[in-house]
Amino acid sequence: MPAPRKALLANAAPPEVQPVLALAAPTAERILDAGWRCMQRLGLQRFSIGDVATQARVSRGSVYRYFPDRESLVHAILERAAERFVRSSEAAVKRRRTLAAQVAEAAVFIRQHLRDQMVTLYLPDEGETLLATLLSAKTERLLTGWIEFWQPFLEDAERRGEIRPGLDHSATAEWIVRIMLSFAVMPSVVIDVDDPEAVRAFVARYIVRGLAA
Repeated sequence: MPAPRKALLANAAPPEVQPVLALAAPTAERILDAGWRCMQRLGLQRFSIGDVATQARVSRGSVYRYFPDRESLVHAILERAAERFVRSSEAAVKRRRTLAAQVAEAAVFIRQHLRDQMVTLYLPDEGETLLATLLSAKTERLLTGWIEFWQPFLEDAERRGEIRPGLDHSATAEWIVRIMLSFAVMPSVVIDVDDPEAVRAFVARYIVRGLAA
């Protein structure tokens, strides 16, 4: 792996990025949209601040106003992609009424959306998909977002008596997320991971029951 990419993957998202995303300034969002398109077209390592400015139809100075350097912009683009993927599963998960069914639905969602452009976007200069990049470059943010996502579901499950009281919900959520992400990157010799009903049954039987009283 080239040294510059190692540095990029090792660093946490710069603090300067957070206020930009929190405020959702129209210009910042426009720049992020342009950065996303440049990344699709040129690859993660090859697009420049100038490319993004041209795509967004703003000056380079406007880009630097919101993102002090290229690394901050890359982190913001990847972070937004990770957060959108996490949130895009919410409607499907909420339709289920038990934790086992909710976790199973999340696993099915991952399998069914592997071919979506957002997830399978091939990054020309990386030789891998966007999902692989998110799982390496943005693992911490992706895990943090999904751990937070599962907190209310675990609280409800504990109130319903589906999981034993006293479980560390953060640790439990991280375990669930790690298992779910394995459906995206690992094949199976036991079940057909592209069969939604097989995935639902497998998850309900082996992943959630261990949390019960």
